[in-house]
Amino acid sequence: MPTTTAPLPITPPPFTTARLDALPLEPAYAEEMAAVLADPALYAFTGGEPPAPAALRARYERQCAGSPDPGARWWNWVLRVRAAGEEAAGELAGYVQATVRGSRAEIAWVVGTPWQGRGYASEAARGLAAHLVAAGGVRELVAHIHPDHAASAAVAVAAGLGPTEEWEDGERRWAASVTLPPMP
Repeated sequence: MPTTTAPLPITPPPFTTARLDALPLEPAYAEEMAAVLADPALYAFTGGEPPAPAALRARYERQCAGSPDPGARWWNWVLRVRAAGEEAAGELAGYVQATVRGSRAEIAWVVGTPWQGRGYASEAARGLAAHLVAAGGVRELVAHIHPDHAASAAVAVAAGLGPTEEWEDGERRWAASVTLPPMP
């Protein structure tokens, strides 16, 4: 008997890792996230500049409205440090995002400069990958990484992705295929 898959929700379900809460993006986070994203060094490999709070709020409003492509979901989460005893407990530290089309998701992550070097990006990317497989039915993960961005490449490896020979806009495509264990 054929089954139909319900469409994925526009707003992604939250998820947690050992130290982080990944909360669905809301425009209300714009001011705090503008401070997280304020260091120009964050844009060394991607280009651009730190966003002003009003511009970030407008972008978040567009992202929360969803993709104009009915076959795609723009899933975005902010990362709040949860773990007791962490110096940054309670603070937003970055974000993860996924554009989900069927069983494929293009993923990205950014952790603000003050929170880097603590393993948050790797933890968040691993959590994102696991969440997309469990909640979104994703079977292929893709990321695009500047060839000189060693820290981002390390995060991709931590999330189970490997480099491919494909390039897009000067960035290497990293990918992983996820296979489900056999049903008992």
